[in-house]
Amino acid sequence: MTMTTSSFAKSLWPGVNKWYGMEYNEYQVQFTEIFESNTSRRAFEEDVGQSGVGLLSVKAEGAPITYDQGRQGFTSRYNHVTYASGIVITREAVEDDLYDVVGKQKAKGLAFAVRQTKEVLGANVLNRAFSTSYVGGDSSSLVASAGGGGSSTHANIAGGTWTNGPTAAVDLSESAIEQAVLDIADYTSDRGLKIALKPTKLIIPKELQWEASRILKGEYQVNSVERNINVLKSMGSIPKIVVNNYLTDVDAWFVLTDSKDGLKYFSRRDDEFKTDEDFDTDNAKYKVSFRCSWGWTDARCIWGSPGV
Repeated sequence: MTMTTSSFAKSLWPGVNKWYGMEYNEYQVQFTEIFESNTSRRAFEEDVGQSGVGLLSVKAEGAPITYDQGRQGFTSRYNHVTYASGIVITREAVEDDLYDVVGKQKAKGLAFAVRQTKEVLGANVLNRAFSTSYVGGDSSSLVASAGGGGSSTHANIAGGTWTNGPTAAVDLSESAIEQAVLDIADYTSDRGLKIALKPTKLIIPKELQWEASRILKGEYQVNSVERNINVLKSMGSIPKIVVNNYLTDVDAWFVLTDSKDGLKYFSRRDDEFKTDEDFDTDNAKYKVSFRCSWGWTDARCIWGSPGV
């Protein structure tokens, strides 16, 4: 739709004290706390898993060695998508604007919308973590567990399954976090070998920020009459709390691990702002676009619960 002088009639007349609605404080960029940022020069990116070798077997005297075999695993594809928006303003609306708000302020609005769009796209990976409509390379949801509401298990290339959530959905609590830490310590490789993964961040919606602080930051155990020490804090079980304001489930929570090749963001084309003028109408055009993809490769990067 084209913005005309009637769209901003007050901009044509003196006496306006203040124009408002376009300049607000913004949250600091939040998706970078969750996703590994990458650039891309191709139409899509693919991460391909591989299976290692398993435990050694007994070799009897004089008997031949039993040889193991690695193989190619699941493929995670990141398909880049273009996102764009723009505005059109008549020349008259720009010329007669006494406050310089029509063009400049709307251009600022586009920049604000770009930043918000990326935050929503990133948060949607977690918002859809328990949905079987959004799956990774192993055809399972990001969080797969009996209590998650998504896929029940993740598959291993070499056979067998594993989970990265609770057996029954749980709300954020001290005992639930302790179980999450234990579950992460039990993660294994594709061949069932122990891997030393550790929790790095607790990702929560804004509604859980107070409870998370009580659990992880207090000197003493929550609701402890005996004033027992807070072992989660003293042991540094989860070093950092990250509040994401774009999560839509008020009681879902996630623990990120230090696994490599987990949640990823690829920028194929960075934010590109352009202006132009239509020859026939003299209308001013402002547009912005970017191209990117979001997803995950190895779901061992996370443990999650949708809450109860």
